[in-house]
Amino acid sequence: MPDAKPLSLHVPQPAVRPGDKPDFGGVAIPRAGTVARPPVDVRPEDIRDHAYTIVRVLNRDGEAVGPWAGTLDDQAALAGLRDMMKVRAFDARMLMAQRQGKTSFYMQCLGEEAIACAFQKALAPGDMNFPTYRQQGLLIAGGYPMVAMMNQVFSNAADPLNGRQLPIMYSAKSHGFFSISGNLGTQYVQAVGWAMASAIAGDTRIAAGWIGEGATAESDFHAALVFASTYKAPVILNIVNNQWAISTFQGIARGGAGTFAARGHGFGIPALRVDGNDYLAVHAVARWAAERARADLGPTLVEHVTYRVAAHSTSDDPSAYRPKEESDAWPLGDPIARLKNHLIRRGVWSDERHAQYQAEVEAEVLAAQREAEAHGTLHSGGKPSVRDMFEGVYAEMPPHLVRQRRRAGV
Repeated sequence: MPDAKPLSLHVPQPAVRPGDKPDFGGVAIPRAGTVARPPVDVRPEDIRDHAYTIVRVLNRDGEAVGPWAGTLDDQAALAGLRDMMKVRAFDARMLMAQRQGKTSFYMQCLGEEAIACAFQKALAPGDMNFPTYRQQGLLIAGGYPMVAMMNQVFSNAADPLNGRQLPIMYSAKSHGFFSISGNLGTQYVQAVGWAMASAIAGDTRIAAGWIGEGATAESDFHAALVFASTYKAPVILNIVNNQWAISTFQGIARGGAGTFAARGHGFGIPALRVDGNDYLAVHAVARWAAERARADLGPTLVEHVTYRVAAHSTSDDPSAYRPKEESDAWPLGDPIARLKNHLIRRGVWSDERHAQYQAEVEAEVLAAQREAEAHGTLHSGGKPSVRDMFEGVYAEMPPHLVRQRRRAGV
């Protein structure tokens, strides 16, 4: 066809790059309290608009307003604030430990603490999370010992995983935390499969899958939605949209979809977006989705709108692909500051008490680090035994591993 126009490939580009002025003008943020709270048994087609707006509870004055407010009393909200502060202090100590060569790798969830901490409080004992590497708040809010987490980060002699996992890839079945996989996207199909098994067994436990917005481009994401929608699996499918994958902005993975939540529409799955920096809103949406799953009404897709303040990992330099001032311009603010201001307005917290607890939690985290380091770090102290490589893999060890173990003298 000689008169045909040459084809061209469209490559999405972020609005700003290093050196440019940050701009979040394209993020439409509704006023807090304006998004309706539908009944738990609502039909997915009746809440299509919820995939394009954002559920918010805390307004700019620190008030909890609207139909999604009221799922937590003051004491529960205070506990949530303490959980988030503990997660942030834990991250800071482990980042410092990595810089000191005590561990090889670390990943923070700076600015995203409300998502995992609030969500965990909506689950029940026995429910199972299938997380990514940025949901350490699920463990800390669930009461898992920080020392055990640090032992795993240091891969020392007391590492509960015996050095078999990369740092920060925790596993804690007793706390409803499935082993983290470095192959992104796999946890989504695992969560749906676990939820289907629970339903087949006539159990009452539900599952929660977690994925970052970048990994929604993986085929596992779509396969999970097919099975979840077809069999109405009792699962909550969370997308943490923190705007950036390791170095690509969210538009690369989102494709032509208006939002990530809107991808649920094609599968007949109810989909909502929530302010991921609003602890009260995250808890309210998580509780709604959990009630739906427990009522045998099937899956819910939840997009948590947030921002990754820190680097993707200790191996990443975000200044190479985004403006340094971008995190300060993020319009949804800091989750800890927002809940703190709400509780001060309620008269149950104060700046003085906040500063006091900050010192207390930093001392608690430091004491946990010292206890963990007594068992060893990456370059000093105790290490897992070589024999741990051979244990817990096969019910009956095959002959070639028996020979290898003998040669290793363990």
